[in-house]
Amino acid sequence: MRGFRWLGAWRALILVGALAMSAPALAQPAPGPPPSPGPMLSAGHPVDWWFAYKFNSSSFPSTLLPQQTCRFGGAAQTKAFSQHYAVASSADPVLTLGGDDIGESPADPLGATFTQVWEGGLNYVVWNDQLYGHPKVKGGGNWGHSKGLLAWNDAGEGFILQVTTPSWPGSASAAFPRIGSGNTLGCIVQPNNLSNAQHFFALRLTHSDLLQVLDALANASVITADPALGDLAADVPSAREAHQLIRNGGPADVRERVDRLGTRSKSKALTAVTLSSGVMLISKPSDLNAPPWQLVSALLGTPLRTATWWASPRIASAHAGAPGCWPAGLAAPGEVQVATTGHWEGKVISLIGGANHAKLGVSLDPAKPYVVFGDMNQQGALAAKARSKAGCASSQNGRGGLFFVLENAPLAAGLTELMSGDTAAFDGP
Repeated sequence: MRGFRWLGAWRALILVGALAMSAPALAQPAPGPPPSPGPMLSAGHPVDWWFAYKFNSSSFPSTLLPQQTCRFGGAAQTKAFSQHYAVASSADPVLTLGGDDIGESPADPLGATFTQVWEGGLNYVVWNDQLYGHPKVKGGGNWGHSKGLLAWNDAGEGFILQVTTPSWPGSASAAFPRIGSGNTLGCIVQPNNLSNAQHFFALRLTHSDLLQVLDALANASVITADPALGDLAADVPSAREAHQLIRNGGPADVRERVDRLGTRSKSKALTAVTLSSGVMLISKPSDLNAPPWQLVSALLGTPLRTATWWASPRIASAHAGAPGCWPAGLAAPGEVQVATTGHWEGKVISLIGGANHAKLGVSLDPAKPYVVFGDMNQQGALAAKARSKAGCASSQNGRGGLFFVLENAPLAAGLTELMSGDTAAFDGP
C-alpha cells in the first residue's frame, strides 16, 4: 500500500512537470515609450519644476573644486567661485540648502536636467545674449535680454530651463562641443559665471505648453542662431555653430515656430499665458519701452520686492502708480521695491550688480503669494530724462524677456526671507 501511494505521487510529479514544460511562456509586456524629458532633481528623480539659487563667492565661497571634471567641456578655473545653492521643487517647495556642486553632474538638479539633452537625442533651442562669440548668434543690444534652454522629444513634450548665466550653456549636444570657451559652469573662458549669484528654473511642458513658450520667445526677440543654418548639414562650416544651439524636430507646429526665432519682434504687446502646470508665463517685447518689473507688478495686480543685477542705469524703488514711461491702456503698477541685501543662514548677502545676477521677484501681498523668476534687471528709467538719447528705451526698458510666475506660499516665504534686508531709496512716480 505504501509503495502504491509512492508510485501515485511519482506519477503526479511527472504530470505536473509535463504540464509545466508544455505551457506557453508568458508574454512579456511590450516596452512603452521612453519617459518624457523634464526637470530632474537628480538622475531618476523627475519633478514638475525646480528652482535653484546659486550663491555668490563672497558670501558662500566654495573650497572644493568639484567642477574640475568639466563634464560638459572647458578648463578648470582658479578664480573665486561658488557652487553652493538653495533649492525648491514641486516635490518640496520649501527653499533649503542643496549642495556645493550645482551644474556638475547628474547628482544635482542642473546637472541632471542638462545631461538629458547633452547626452540624448532630444530636440533643443539654446538662446543667450552673452555668448561672447562662442558660438556666433543672431541678434543685438535691443533684442531679448534672455537666457535659457528648451528641449523636447518627437511628441513635442519636454521642459524649459531658464538660466541667468552669461556664456552658459553655449551648446546643448555632446555631438557639437563648444569650441573656444568651454560649456561647464566654472570651466568657461569667457567669463567665470560662478563669482556672482545666479538662478535657474526648470519647468515641465506639454506639447501645448511648448507652443506657447515658443510664441513667448519669439515675442521677446531672444538671441539664438539663425534657424535656417540649423537645417544645413552639420559639416557645412557656417552651420556647425548653429547646430550647437538648435536642433529642430518633432511636430510640424513646433518646427514652424522654431523657424520664427532669430528675428527681432515688432510686437508692442505684453503677453501672458497660464501653462498646464498653473505657472504663468509673461513675455515682454523689446519695443514695449517701460520698466520691466513695473510691468509685471501691473499684470499681477500686486506690489513686488525684486532682486536683480541692480547697476547703472538703476531704476530706484518706486511707490505705486504709473511712471512716465508707461504704455497706454495698462493698469498702473503697485509698489516695486529693489532689495539691496538679503539673508541666508545668518549671513548678509548682497543683491546688487557685482554680486547678484539672479532676477527674482516676490509679492508683498500675503494674499497673493507669487514668486517670479525673470530674465530682466531693474535697469532703465521710470521716466525719460532730459537730454537722454535713449529716453524710455533706456537699458532694460528697451529689451525683451520672460517672467515665470508661481503661486506657492512655502516658496514665497523662502524667497521673502532670502531677499529680506536693505531696500534701495524710493524715487517717484
